[in-house]
Amino acid sequence: MASKPFTPEEARRIVQFLQKPAVFLNMTTDWPALHWTVEHLSACLTERLRFRIGKRTEDMAPLFETECFYIEATIKEFLSWTASEDEALVGPFSDYHCKEFWAYADYKYIAQLFQDKPAMFQDVVWSDFGFSGRDGRDSTLWIGTQGANTPCHIDSYGCNLVFQIQGRKRWHLFPPDDTHCLYPTRIPYEESSVFSQVSVVQPDLKKFPAFRRAQVHTVTLQPGQVLFVPRHWWHYVESVDPVTVRVNSWTEMDMDDEARVGEALTKTIVCALKSSPSLDNNDRWLNPTEDGVSSHDENMQYLNLAVKACMDKRRDDTEGRASLADQPRAELGKCDASGLLKTPTSLCFAIPFGPHLIPVNLAHKPTYTCPKDTSCYWYNELSRCQSTSRDEDEPRSDNELHQRSGPHAHQEAGSPGTSGGGAGLHISTNDMLQFLVHPDVITLVTRLIMCRQRELHS
Repeated sequence: MASKPFTPEEARRIVQFLQKPAVFLNMTTDWPALHWTVEHLSACLTERLRFRIGKRTEDMAPLFETECFYIEATIKEFLSWTASEDEALVGPFSDYHCKEFWAYADYKYIAQLFQDKPAMFQDVVWSDFGFSGRDGRDSTLWIGTQGANTPCHIDSYGCNLVFQIQGRKRWHLFPPDDTHCLYPTRIPYEESSVFSQVSVVQPDLKKFPAFRRAQVHTVTLQPGQVLFVPRHWWHYVESVDPVTVRVNSWTEMDMDDEARVGEALTKTIVCALKSSPSLDNNDRWLNPTEDGVSSHDENMQYLNLAVKACMDKRRDDTEGRASLADQPRAELGKCDASGLLKTPTSLCFAIPFGPHLIPVNLAHKPTYTCPKDTSCYWYNELSRCQSTSRDEDEPRSDNELHQRSGPHAHQEAGSPGTSGGGAGLHISTNDMLQFLVHPDVITLVTRLIMCRQRELHS
């Protein structure tokens, strides 16, 4: 067996200190999961899976999961559907012609799919990347057709390793500093996912002007390659070929403890406001991936447990942090872009880019980039509001008065639940949530909570 370009220890070290997306080549040549094509999986998996169906459009708005259709089908039925371009449609896909619709079986936990075939867990060898014991049990499976996609979003926890098996997928990635350009939203609400209101491949620049400054990095992932997505990098992913299969695994990080407090806080606020009876709470705000709406008491209990776990983790880390006292004073206590605490070793570690590790580069340079400052979003919002303010008597078109109050508000201007119309602008629940649970706000409030907890326990 030919040696791999990186040992498990080297690959783990690279993943630890990579601060931008990169593609690993020639690391999976002997992985049995390379044979997990749709044809192979159709023989292994005979039970029905849930497929998300989306219409092929060129809309200037993301197609959120709450707006898709859903069916239950076997992979064999899926495979037959993809080959029936000019034939009469039968079975679960009969209402959706493959020329007009795409299908996506996403977020399928391999531990559940192959619970009666545990030997297949070993086909995914994340231990080659230094994650001892990690295999298919810690991974998810994604099967789709050309055009299948998930709207641009960030994952609240960890970093991501993505193994492409069949077909190609096009990735559009944006650094964490671009959050203000992506217009984040928590509607639809999904725990641990922050969506963008922007259709990154067909952006509405009149509605989302700051997107012009976004620093998009693009790559088309080929079969056998592994993409590393650092913590809190925004990503939009779309299938390029007729059929695609990939496997991914999220890896937890130390910074996730504080992020869990932020997610618990977000859930408490969103559920409290969206669960209340209201004329403008008639939208589909809960993502289909969620089991249901938790009660306020349950959410508060989860928040308190997350705070306690974070406090306990910080106490456990005190001795480890003290051992870093000899590193340069200017870097002491700082974290790199992946959320890892800088150490003397990491400060001088050079990522070995080359033929086996290729960085995902900037697709084009934006005309303006925002300073790296947590208050930058708010500065930009205030500046934009001030620069676009007009005299109250200046006439405006109906188009300008009609502002979308969230990703799923399709009501007429002036109706309940929107930001439009009438003698003045109506502020909806979704409008308020755009700011109350904006990632920057949640980060600041989380830090205030943790700071207060430290004061009480000091």
